[in-house]
Amino acid sequence: MQRSSAYKPGLAWFAALGSAWVFVLVTLGAFTTSIGAGMAFPDWPLSNGSVNPQGWLTDIAKFAEHSHRLSGATMGLITIGLAVWLWRTEERRWLRNLGWWALAIVIVQGFIGGKRVLLDSLAVPGFQMTLGQMLRIPHGVLAQVFVCVLFAIAAATSRSWTERGAGLTGNTGEATRRLGFWSLFLLLTQLWIAAAMRHNYAGMAIPYFPFSTAEHDLLPLAWDYRIALQFAHRVMAVVLGVALVAFVRALWKDAAVSAALRWLGAGLLGLVALQITLGAEIIWSGRNAYITTAHVLVGALTLATTFLLVFLTHHHALDGARRP
Repeated sequence: MQRSSAYKPGLAWFAALGSAWVFVLVTLGAFTTSIGAGMAFPDWPLSNGSVNPQGWLTDIAKFAEHSHRLSGATMGLITIGLAVWLWRTEERRWLRNLGWWALAIVIVQGFIGGKRVLLDSLAVPGFQMTLGQMLRIPHGVLAQVFVCVLFAIAAATSRSWTERGAGLTGNTGEATRRLGFWSLFLLLTQLWIAAAMRHNYAGMAIPYFPFSTAEHDLLPLAWDYRIALQFAHRVMAVVLGVALVAFVRALWKDAAVSAALRWLGAGLLGLVALQITLGAEIIWSGRNAYITTAHVLVGALTLATTFLLVFLTHHHALDGARRP
């Protein structure tokens, strides 16, 4: 089959399917963690030795964990198909490589997820978390990196990218690209903090919001590592809010940026506002599992949207790497 960089409707729709399905996977993973169901089945890759374990449709913990495993398997099949399709038909080497990176991440995610279960009882000297519990942190972070990779593939195979070319974005200004890069860096930093906080059970370490005490103090009166993680998460949220507003403002002022990307930036600010609201509701509700899951999902959308904006503002540089 001849490779080309032309628009391929089937490939574009399949890539879009992968980008949509990954949010099913993220949502089920977040819900599983939120209700503490990660060890609903002590074995892996099967669940109680079966692909259809008894009671998984009636027990919420078993349903959450087994659904997460099934959606992960489906995501793996989609990613295999996407990587092979890109390799066989796509002219752009960087895009073919991106397909293989997506597949590599899925394989690593499956390995980490399995080891998280199998090593759950293995103690680590000097730490309260077992080795299996520690693996939840890179598992959660890598999942959202995978979302970004799928968004990049979907964008690069879209009709807008392949047919509009330079009309998608002009020669975006250096200041805009720099602000986008730093916003993305801060979001990834926040992701690590959030994952460490979540999996160290520090989500309610400071049970007040927006203050840190019942007396409306800005700083906690006592500190431990859980309180430090929760406070760092709040401080980073403020820093991120400022950075993302500055980035979106730069997008609107940059004449090379299309109207579609400017409005996508406006949507990003809407996601930030929603994310802050959900974060507050987690505290006020005593860490409601459904609100917590929504917070994780909106966080993934915020990261993916920011990444997409940064990715599209580098369209010129990537488009120059079409040829093998």
